[in-house]
Formats: sequence, structure tokens, C-alpha cells
Amino acid sequence: MERDIAVYSYDGELLQWIDLKRFRRLSECDRLARVVKARSGRIKRVTLRHMPGEWKPSLLSDYQGTKYSFRQYLGDGHQCYRLRALGDDRNDEDYFLAPAEARPIFLRVLLDCLAPAVA
Repeated sequence: MERDIAVYSYDGELLQWIDLKRFRRLSECDRLARVVKARSGRIKRVTLRHMPGEWKPSLLSDYQGTKYSFRQYLGDGHQCYRLRALGDDRNDEDYFLAPAEARPIFLRVLLDCLAPAVA
């Protein structure tokens, strides 16, 4: 038999190709899979449903994190980057960029990122 029906996981990853016999067994359990058909009625693909207890798919935003710098437009038309305050939201002082317990960690990361001066 020809394996011409694609089976995808709930997050869109291609798992395998199956034949019509295996598809019929899978489609008997309607809660397990969703069938996508073409206009002609031919089965294009099967997408497995998300089952309780399965991991959620990872998204790109999971790896990007929070932006701690943003572009600031100055009054003279120039622009620069400004660091977002890490402390209280109500704090608007420029020197308070990190809470006291996070300052050593923050400064260590900054110092590790600096390139040594070449003379």
C-alpha cells in the first residue's frame, strides 16, 4: 500500500506517513485526531490533538526574553539606547537601573561583555 497521508503532531511537526488502513484505525477515535480533506474529498493530512499532560509547543518568544534596552529619541533629533529600569515601575530615576540585590550580577554580565582595549 502507498503511504500518502501525512500525520502531524499538535504543534505542526511531521511525524510520519501512513496508509489508508492505518488512517481508518486512527479516525475511529475522533478525539485523537483532526482530519483535513481537499475539496475533492481526498484526505490531505491528519493532525493529532493536544492530549492532557503533554508539553506545550515551544515558541520563539520563549527564547527571546525581555528587552532591557530600547531606542530613545532625543530632542535634537539624535537617538540612543536607554536601559529599562529593573526595579520598581514607579521609579523614574536614571541611576536606578537594577535593584540592590541584582546589581552585582548585572554589572558582572556587563563587564564580561566588554572587549579589552587594544593599545
